[in-house]
Amino acid sequence: MSQTRPEVMEKITSLCKRRGFVFQSSEIYGGINGCYDYGPLGTELKRNIKNFWWHWMTRRRDDVEPLEASILMHPRVWEASGHVGGFSDPMVDCRVSKRRYRADHIIVWRPLEGADVHPSYAFLEGAPDTPLKKMKKALRGKAPEELFEAIPFLDLPESARASIISPDADEPGSLTEPRAFNLMFKTFIGPVEEGANTVYLRPETAQGSYVNFHNVANSARRRVPFGVAQIGKAFRNEINPRNYTFRTREFEQMEMQFFVRPGSDEEWFEHWKANRMEYYDALGVRKERLRYHPHGPDELAHYARAAFDVQYLFPFGWQELEGIHNRGEFDLTQHQEYSGKPLLYFDEETRERYLPTVIETAAGCDRTVLTILCDAYDEEETKKGIRVVMRIPPKLAPIKAGIFPLVKRDGMPERARAIYENIRREFRVIYEESGSIGKRYWRQDEAGTPFCFTVDSETLENGTVTVRNRDAMDQERVSEDRVAEYLRERTAIV
Repeated sequence: MSQTRPEVMEKITSLCKRRGFVFQSSEIYGGINGCYDYGPLGTELKRNIKNFWWHWMTRRRDDVEPLEASILMHPRVWEASGHVGGFSDPMVDCRVSKRRYRADHIIVWRPLEGADVHPSYAFLEGAPDTPLKKMKKALRGKAPEELFEAIPFLDLPESARASIISPDADEPGSLTEPRAFNLMFKTFIGPVEEGANTVYLRPETAQGSYVNFHNVANSARRRVPFGVAQIGKAFRNEINPRNYTFRTREFEQMEMQFFVRPGSDEEWFEHWKANRMEYYDALGVRKERLRYHPHGPDELAHYARAAFDVQYLFPFGWQELEGIHNRGEFDLTQHQEYSGKPLLYFDEETRERYLPTVIETAAGCDRTVLTILCDAYDEEETKKGIRVVMRIPPKLAPIKAGIFPLVKRDGMPERARAIYENIRREFRVIYEESGSIGKRYWRQDEAGTPFCFTVDSETLENGTVTVRNRDAMDQERVSEDRVAEYLRERTAIV
């Protein structure tokens, strides 16, 4: 059974625009690929997720310090990190469709020696059925593996690449030769656009933590082990942004670099690996949709000693949500060499100097938002039809409560408005009086609002309001002067 559910992703995308979670950037001008704007609800949801991560990293612990590094950094930072020389992907273009693909994502069905077929068909990794329709005549009822072998495009000699049929074409020779494509955005400091003034929009936030290692350690009087946490924007010139907000050109990262004594890194790596799964459990993500993915020898970055991804089962399949890496001493070694400034740490207890090992946890904020949206989306059959409900955990919900008068008379609107005014400075709540109470409830279900408080005739008699629970759709009554307390108990991040 397929683990992809494209129809669900389409429904989530539609709901996100309709309810104000996510909009296409510059939509009135036709949009810009790989860039998105967060609407009123999306902005609140994203802020709540960042607050939860920040609390988890810097409030629940006493060994992590905060940092907010500049987006623009000295160009030598990116030379030291390897981004200038190696942060590029091999790309190929289809001459027919004009589409561009990462060459390392293309697999070729190449005829086996002696097979009575001649074309070689390219397809994208993860979509092995793509060329089968075009191969139908060649197969003549046989299985593909009887006539063809699958081989990575980059493993073919240059002479063989000229005969490949692209995923978008029907004629051989439709793919260009691979070309390196740098993923960093360039810009210039000062009035003259020349090489000496070139700077880059940072492709990650981590380097800001490394170059500030001594600044943080000395100013905060920290001893190893300790961490540096930051949330910030990063930019990558993605060739093929895809899967809605999963892979974009502008995104926000929530990263923590933990500096440890060499030799203790394996223990700390396991600690943070377990910690991150506990975090997602506390965040409210369904356990059955989470898993670890270890990086094999071919997947490890050149600097990494070990790496695990936390993956989530999105409607488009299992994909990385966060990376946990043992980066060794690579980063501090590089910056020490390129800057000419010593970054050795002096351990007062052992009287030793050493470069700490770095354990990194790197989560995408935008991917986490998408995870919460996908995890929350639900359709429920009721007597009144299909109820669409976003079961966002109350602590993350953009709107914590709806405040409604049952009808627009008998002083109910004034009573409901007074409750709204009393709590709106503490909670993001909404007041609404138009439409039937049932329609108002369903509108808030789509927005992920966990609670609705309704002022009715009984309120006028005894000062209690009806509380309707989004998930169970059951109701209870509480005193109108306890509404704020009720929400505090059920929506607090702590």
